[in-house]
Amino acid sequence: MKLHQAKRVEIMIEGVMEKQITRVMEGAGVTGYTILPVLGGSGASGRWTREGNVSRAVSMIAVVCLIAPHRLDGLLEALFPVLDEHIGVVSISDAQIMRAERF
Repeated sequence: MKLHQAKRVEIMIEGVMEKQITRVMEGAGVTGYTILPVLGGSGASGRWTREGNVSRAVSMIAVVCLIAPHRLDGLLEALFPVLDEHIGVVSISDAQIMRAERF
């Protein structure tokens, strides 16, 4: 079985930014991603939880994608103007994938 190098990009951001983030990602050539609700955590403002929140305005999401390494810089350049003005964190890690033609 042959494995291929990829980059896993995880974006934690306010839920209201979902459409804008995914639009930017698609514009940068990302062909697939997963969006997950974030239940809570801790950061610069202390501990928080989405418990009791009924609005997306105060919720957080995680957007995860796998991309070819040579496409990482273009994606980050496209994302920066959006992320620069909002609460959020981007993490990048190395990954190995099967079926590289999908990425």
